[in-house]
Amino acid sequence: MGRGQKIGNALKKAIGVEGSFKEAILPMLGYSFINIFSGGSGYVISLYFSAFLTDVENLSLSQAGLIVMLATLWDAITDPAMGIITDRTRSRLGRHRRYILWGIPLLAVSYVMMWHSFGLSASGNTSATMLYYVLAYMLYKTAYTIMIVPHTAMLPELAPEYALRTQYNSVGYLMNSSGMVPSFLFVACVFGFANMESFDSGSRGKFLIVGIVLAVFYSISALITFLSVKEPSSLNMQNPPFDGRYVFAEYYQVFRNRSFRQYFAISLFYMMATGFYNHTKYYFIKYLAHKNSLYNLFTSVAGVAEASAFPFNYAITMKFGKKKCGTITTPLMIAGLAIGLFVRSSENPVVSAIWTALLFLSMILYPIGFSGIGFVTNNIFPDITDVDEMITGRRREGVIATFSTLIKKSISGVMAAFVGMILQLFGLVTGDTVKQYETLHGTIYPQTTMAHAGVRICAAVIPILCVIVSMLALRGFSMTKEDHKMIRDAIAERKETGTVTLSDEQKKTCERIAGQKWENMWIGKPAVNAAIVSDKE
Repeated sequence: MGRGQKIGNALKKAIGVEGSFKEAILPMLGYSFINIFSGGSGYVISLYFSAFLTDVENLSLSQAGLIVMLATLWDAITDPAMGIITDRTRSRLGRHRRYILWGIPLLAVSYVMMWHSFGLSASGNTSATMLYYVLAYMLYKTAYTIMIVPHTAMLPELAPEYALRTQYNSVGYLMNSSGMVPSFLFVACVFGFANMESFDSGSRGKFLIVGIVLAVFYSISALITFLSVKEPSSLNMQNPPFDGRYVFAEYYQVFRNRSFRQYFAISLFYMMATGFYNHTKYYFIKYLAHKNSLYNLFTSVAGVAEASAFPFNYAITMKFGKKKCGTITTPLMIAGLAIGLFVRSSENPVVSAIWTALLFLSMILYPIGFSGIGFVTNNIFPDITDVDEMITGRRREGVIATFSTLIKKSISGVMAAFVGMILQLFGLVTGDTVKQYETLHGTIYPQTTMAHAGVRICAAVIPILCVIVSMLALRGFSMTKEDHKMIRDAIAERKETGTVTLSDEQKKTCERIAGQKWENMWIGKPAVNAAIVSDKE
């Protein structure tokens, strides 16, 4: 047995699939290769982009927050548009696949632009520099939307079964790591792995190298997915007339789905927690804990902790259902965040070592908890589309996915601006002002007590509150594997025979999951009326 075959068998055993490597694993790998881009690019941005804007390009904290907010709001607007486009696309290549190819050139150009202003920032015009990075980030978000919205919407079609979707998502999780780990290691090595250099205007050339190398890396991963995935032709698909009433009805119907509302609450507050934390983490480590040289080591530990939690999350999900791993690990996320309420700097070597150890502990607990609830949201989304089909009689993956991101990303964008404004309001000082002071005086810049409080609020207090709300919403989600199978079988029977044979108890289960009366849903309407349910409601 060759080495490649051994690796393939080990991978099949790890995710619990049967059949040949070619038939069982290659389709999952091909579909998930683009996760190298979606996981890696966003991870690098979350770790370094805010610090790059403030400490390298010398923008203020509020300007950096405004850049993220405007680009994210743009992203929120384009996502629903892309969802409608993909759901209505008629092509011999299918509804989704060709958009991945079309987005690659824009991705390559925009990702380089995000890490270099080509002399603009060196002129000292911070307003022009801010506008440049707004444009660059918006272009990147557009490329991301063009490629990832169709890719996400494709999954329920490629993997219709409950467990198969978890397996696809598990391979996707591994490919995410295959993007995150080498991306991080590359950037970490550029700036000093075990002893990270302080960012300043002299770091611009290195960030240009980062942008170019990673743009090529991510473009290749997306191209592999385009070449690997096959979709059935959608040329014969019939679309309802497109007008304002149609758009309103499409999105109004989504939120009437009770399971969607639950999923939305879980993912929204989870996203808010991680957003506040990610936007503040660099400033917490550098300006409050005074451990900037260990930033990459902290991040490495966090990455290892998150990856090590995957086998546990997968095993628990396959045995006990899709929400169990989240209920188990989320308290660890809260514990990791809570450590940030107490950690501070100290000139006493022993006390400083204790705070450093606590920070490392935080970097273990937080990502383990983060991985659990994140695994839940990824896995339950495809099942939401089946509930929607039970209600409307149509497959609307793009609309559902992008309606969710419309609101979540709008809030996320505003939240990013809030982080910058809060930190600036509380008096945190960044950029060349800090660098010049430390060079002149040979000591750490003395941030105020108020500045430290602002960092703690954004890095710990607000994220903890958001995680608690997300966890409470998770407890209310009740669709099981058996419920999902019943719904899928009922949909198939309804399409084949025009009727559905379910007991009164099963119908009540469908009503509980959908949040609507049986007779008001497509699945329960007479055949002549079922096709127009979404227009009636």
